[in-house]
Amino acid sequence: MSRGWREVAIGVGAYGAYLLVRQVVWTPEGRARAAANATRVDATEQRWRIAIERSVQRFVLRAPRLIDLLNASYAAANVALSVGWLVLLHHRDDGDFLTERRAALIAFAGALPVFALAPVAPPRTLPGFVDTMAERGLDLDHPLLTRLYNPIAAMPSHHVAFATVTGLGLARRSRSRWIRAGCRAYPAGVALVVVATANHFVSDVAAGAVLGLVARKVAR
Repeated sequence: MSRGWREVAIGVGAYGAYLLVRQVVWTPEGRARAAANATRVDATEQRWRIAIERSVQRFVLRAPRLIDLLNASYAAANVALSVGWLVLLHHRDDGDFLTERRAALIAFAGALPVFALAPVAPPRTLPGFVDTMAERGLDLDHPLLTRLYNPIAAMPSHHVAFATVTGLGLARRSRSRWIRAGCRAYPAGVALVVVATANHFVSDVAAGAVLGLVARKVAR
C-alpha cells in the first residue's frame, strides 16, 4: 500500500471508530443519559460561577452577520484547517508530518472513551440557549446528519482539541512573532465559536484544550 493510501486508511479507520461509538450511544437510553449529563454539567458550572455560555451567546446574537460567521466556522473552517494542515505536510513530505498526524489521532481517539461512557448533549438542547445553526436552516439533529456525526459528544470538545493541536503546531513552525501569537490564540477563537453557537459548555472547552495539549506532549 502506498503512503498516501495508508494515510487515507488510517483516517477512514479513525472515523469508523467514531461512528461505532455513535452507534453504541445513539439510543433512547443513551440520549436520555446525555441530556441528564448536560443538565448536570450546566448545574455544576452554575455552582462554580463559570456558566458564561448564555451571556456570551446573548452578546453575539446582537450581530446576525457575526452569527453567520461563527456558524460557518463551527461547521467547516476548523476541520478544514486541521485536515488541510496535515494534507499539506504530507504533500510536502515534511518531517513533522508523522508527529502532527500522531498528535491529531491521539486527540481524536482520546475523546472516544468519554463519548462512549459518559455522553453529554450540547447546551443548545437546554432551555435558555439558541440553536444558532437551526436558526439559519441547518438542523444538526436532522436524521440524515446524525448518521454522519455524534450529536451527544460534547465533552470533551473535539473542535478545541484539534484547534490546540493545529494551532500550536503552526505556531512552532512560524518565524513571525505575530503569526505565532495568532496561531497560539487560535484555540481561544475556536472556543468562542463553540460556546457562542451553544455547541459546547465551558467545561467541554477546557477538557478539549487539555486533551489537545496532552496529545501534543505524547506525540512528541
